[in-house]
Amino acid sequence: MTPPLPPGLPELSEAEAMYDGELAAPPGVRAALGMDAARIGGGVVLSVRDDPARYWSKALGFGFEEPVTADLIGEVCAFYRSRGTPLAVLQLAPSVLPEDWSEICARENLSAGSAWVKLACPTDEALARAAEPGRPAAGVRVAPVEARDAAEWGALMMRGFGMPEGHLAEMVAAGVGRPGWHPYGAWLDGELVGTATMHVHGDAAQFLSATTLPHARRRGGQSAFLAARARAAAAAGCRWLVAETGAEAPGEHNSSLHNMRRAGFEVLYERRNWVWQPA
Repeated sequence: MTPPLPPGLPELSEAEAMYDGELAAPPGVRAALGMDAARIGGGVVLSVRDDPARYWSKALGFGFEEPVTADLIGEVCAFYRSRGTPLAVLQLAPSVLPEDWSEICARENLSAGSAWVKLACPTDEALARAAEPGRPAAGVRVAPVEARDAAEWGALMMRGFGMPEGHLAEMVAAGVGRPGWHPYGAWLDGELVGTATMHVHGDAAQFLSATTLPHARRRGGQSAFLAARARAAAAAGCRWLVAETGAEAPGEHNSSLHNMRRAGFEVLYERRNWVWQPA
């Protein structure tokens, strides 16, 4: 029987994956992107000063080892100012936001950005769903990524998310073969058309970076990615699967969200992205 989901596990799983993933970048890539990181107040603070995508500078995992306070957020923002970071995103579960959050935002120049949903699923539930009869992947083969495909895999991931390749592709490709990481690719007629990865930390398997090129979508590749990672998580001894995706605005349809729900994931909460820029 799966025990209750620990309160901080969904946030800390993501934080550890982001921290370890950025640390995996080769020294030359770290220097070229102006990368730095710190652990502050139980969370992680990641700065990628010269990130062309303006995505990878994040602060997350706060509120579980110690409470979120004005001083803590001030320390996080001071870290970004000292590194010359032009923009960063603070990601905090709604349950850890203090009563004076609006005052903190005004003081530190934080503004509300887009919203994500945090999801989790017991590994056993995902395995049971994966074993149910369903639509097979149409011509798509999903398999672990080997070192020889790492560069192509990293470049495809960046293209799939509309990010520049170059150093960012090298950064994510460095996770192939790194302990704790389980990268997967999807091939269609011999062409690499999709990426997904998973990071294992304790009882949690963090699902990340699932994307498929437009011409290969609607063939069951994303469901195959979910099933393959669930099996790998079970083999690694993980009890929980954790993921995030964009929240649906009225009239929108997020296929990733619905694929995860079919795979057994439940929405835990909606989390706002708080955007920091120098005043």
